[in-house]
Amino acid sequence: MKIAFLGTGLMGAPMARRLLQSGHAVTAWNRTKAKAEALAADGAAIADTPAEAVRNAELVIAILENAPVVESVFFAQGAAAAAPKGTCFIDMSSIAPHFARSHSERLAAMGHRHIDAPVSGGPEGAALGTLAIMAGATEADFEQAKPVLSVMGRPTRVGDSGAGQFAKLTSQMIASTAMTAVAEALLLARAEGIDPLRVREALRGGFADSRILQIHGQRMVERDFIPGGHVHTFVKDLKAGRQIADSHNLDLPVTALAFELFEQLSHDAGACDISAMALQIEKRNAPTRIGAGNDRLPAPDG
Repeated sequence: MKIAFLGTGLMGAPMARRLLQSGHAVTAWNRTKAKAEALAADGAAIADTPAEAVRNAELVIAILENAPVVESVFFAQGAAAAAPKGTCFIDMSSIAPHFARSHSERLAAMGHRHIDAPVSGGPEGAALGTLAIMAGATEADFEQAKPVLSVMGRPTRVGDSGAGQFAKLTSQMIASTAMTAVAEALLLARAEGIDPLRVREALRGGFADSRILQIHGQRMVERDFIPGGHVHTFVKDLKAGRQIADSHNLDLPVTALAFELFEQLSHDAGACDISAMALQIEKRNAPTRIGAGNDRLPAPDG
C-alpha cells in the first residue's frame, strides 16, 4: 500500500521501517526533518509537510507527541484536507479517548475514516514488530487495516472510536504501579546486600515476572535512563486516566499514588525514561541506590 507515516521519532521510525521491509511504499514526515530522512536509506520517500506526505496515500499512520499535535497535523497543517477522499487515518499516538472521538468525527465529516490504535511495547517492540496494538474502530475499518497493523504487532479491536485509547490508559495504569513496585523491590534488595540483578533473574517465570521487571529492572540497576518512553508523556497518560476515574467517582488509591510519584519525578526528570522512577524511590531513601554506577541521562534538550 501507499502509506503516509507522520511522526518518525523513537517509536515511529522503527514502525515505519518494518512497513518498508514488508514491501509497503512509505512516505515519511517528521517535524524534525532529519529524523524522517534517516528512513530514506530504507526506501522511504521524504515529505516536507504533512499535506505533501498524504497527497497520494491509501493509508495514513500517525504517532505523535500529544492530542494538540495530532490535531494540528491532521487539520491545521492540512493532512486531512490533502488526503484522497475515503482515506483511513490510523492514529497510533497516545491521547485521551475524547480527543480520539473528536478527531474521528471531524475526519468523518471530511469523508475520511479513523482508527485510534495506540501501542505498548517500546522501541524494542516496535523494531521487532511485537507491539500490543489497541484499536478503536468499526469492525469493517479494523479488518481492512489489520494486515498493515499486523506488520507492526498484535492488533486487537477493543471497541468503537476511543476504545483503543482507553485500553492504552489502563496499560499505563498497570505499568505505573508495576514500575514503582520494581524500583522499591530492587532498592530493598540492595539495602539487604543482595544483587538486584540476581533477584530479577530469580523471579523470571514466576507470578512477579513482567517485561517491566526484566527490561526496566535492568535499566534501573545499570542506571540507564536514556528514554525509550519519556516520563512527561507517561504522566500525560496517567492524568487522562485519573480524569476518567474521577468522572465515574472511582477511588483508585494505588494508581493515585503511582501518579503522584511520577508527577513529582516529571519535575526533575521529565525527559528521562520511565525507569527513572528508580531515582524517585532513591530520593526518598538516600543514600541507598539500586545501582552503583553513574546515571545515563538524556541530553538537556531531551
